[in-house]
Amino acid sequence: MPDDEPKPVEAVAAPPDEENETPAEEAAEAPDPFAEVGERLGRVEAEVAEFHRRSAHREAVIDRLHEENQRLRGGLDKAVLQPVVADLIRLYDQLDREARRLGADAPGGPLFRSFADDVALILDRCGIEVFTADPGDPFQHDRHRPLAVVPCDDESRHNTVAEVIAAGFAERDTGRIRRPLQARFHQFEQHSEAP
Repeated sequence: MPDDEPKPVEAVAAPPDEENETPAEEAAEAPDPFAEVGERLGRVEAEVAEFHRRSAHREAVIDRLHEENQRLRGGLDKAVLQPVVADLIRLYDQLDREARRLGADAPGGPLFRSFADDVALILDRCGIEVFTADPGDPFQHDRHRPLAVVPCDDESRHNTVAEVIAAGFAERDTGRIRRPLQARFHQFEQHSEAP
C-alpha cells in the first residue's frame, strides 16, 4: 500500500460491560434516591429521639434540684425563725395575759388586745397558728396541758376545760404542736354519803 492512501478508520470497540447492560442492571447499580432519603430520615428521627430523651432527663434534674432547693430554703427559714418565733410566743402570752387582766372595759385593755392580735398575725405569717379552747371543751392529751384541776359535782364536766390560762401554738404545715394550750380542767369528785 502506498503511503498516500488514507487508512481505514477502525471502529472503536466499546467496553463489553457497557454494551451489554440491561435497564434492570442499570437500576441496581444506580443509588435509589428513596432509600437514601429514608436512611437520612431514620438518622434524623434517632437524633430527635435522643434530643428528647436528654431534654426530659435535663428537665427531671432541674425539677429535682428545684425541689431540694425549696426544702433547704424552708429548713433554713425555719432554723433562722425559731428564736424569733419563740420570742413572739412569749410576747403574745404577755400581751394576752395583760389584756385579760385589764378586761375590755378598762383603759388600755383593748390596746393590749390589739397588740396581741398583731403578734398573732405575725406568727401566722411565720406558719404558726394560735389555738384556744372554750370552757366545757373536752381534754385532748396532745393539745392541752393541765395546770390545775377544779373539783366539780357534775360528772358530765369531768375532764373538760374550766379556764384557759394560755393559748396553744401549732405549726400550720406539719400540725406539730409548738406549745400546748395551758388550762385548768374540771375533775369530778364523787362524794360518799355517810349512812
